[in-house]
Order: sequence, then structure tokens, then C-alpha cells
Amino acid sequence: MLYKGSCHCGNVKFEAEGNIEGLVACNCSICQRKGALMWFIPRTSLKLLTPEEDQATYVFNKHVIKHRFCPKCGIHTYGEGTDPKGNAMAAVNARVLEDIELEAFPVQHYDGRKL
Repeated sequence: MLYKGSCHCGNVKFEAEGNIEGLVACNCSICQRKGALMWFIPRTSLKLLTPEEDQATYVFNKHVIKHRFCPKCGIHTYGEGTDPKGNAMAAVNARVLEDIELEAFPVQHYDGRKL
């Protein structure tokens, strides 16, 4: 299925393709504050509809995840990193996807504080 997503002001827009089977809520220092519900997909399944330079990036701790957000409205849209096998992945913030009911998906809680 193809999903459309964007930040609040529309400066950052993208499409994500795949089936949402579940979402992840993480309690690490940044995710706890953002309140994002993440949907993990291969990075190749995420297509930017606005130029990458229209986004801002935040990295912290081990600098292995690029947290992408809109520099105008501040909304976190997705993150980029690699899975344990080295595959490029995107963690899409499901809260910015159009026309979905978040309550329809199971949420797995991840203890990111232990990292």
C-alpha cells in the first residue's frame, strides 16, 4: 500500500510503500519527547517528494540515526539508519501519515533507554 506523509506545514512531503503490520513506541531520550510511533521500512520504500535540503537533521549519542524533521514547523517525519544486517532503513513517524487510524495497529514498546 502507498501512504502519503508530511510535516504540519507541508514543507516536507514523502510517500512510503509497504504494509503496516505494527508500530514501535520507543522510550529513549528523543523518542519519549517526540511521541512518535515508528513504522520501519526499507529506505528504498521511502520516496521524498520535496528536496532533501528542505529538511533538517539531528543526530546524537552514537550518531548512527539521522532524525529528519522540518526546519519550519519542527515536526519529525522520519529517521534513517541501518538494521543489524546493514540494510538501509527508514523509521517513518506514522503520526504524519494521511488517512490512517493509528488505533488499528498494534504498538510494540521498545526500551531504548537501555541503549
